[in-house]
Amino acid sequence: MLIPHPAFLRRLVEEYEAIRAQEVAAAAEPSPRTLDLAYTLCVSTGTRDVRLALEAARRMLAAAPRRAPLAE
Repeated sequence: MLIPHPAFLRRLVEEYEAIRAQEVAAAAEPSPRTLDLAYTLCVSTGTRDVRLALEAARRMLAAAPRRAPLAE
């Protein structure tokens, strides 16, 4: 399995959690952007469930050496 760059993975997790928190607070269904982020997290971590993807992403980020940020 390919390992995503930590900066990319960190941005995915942060954006997913921020958007999802807003949706939960508003009692809203997941938006298309949230679903896209969930899918990308799953693909990036080799999982099929966003909860497992978030757990895997956190493990990957904890194990990742501190490197230069990903160029945009």
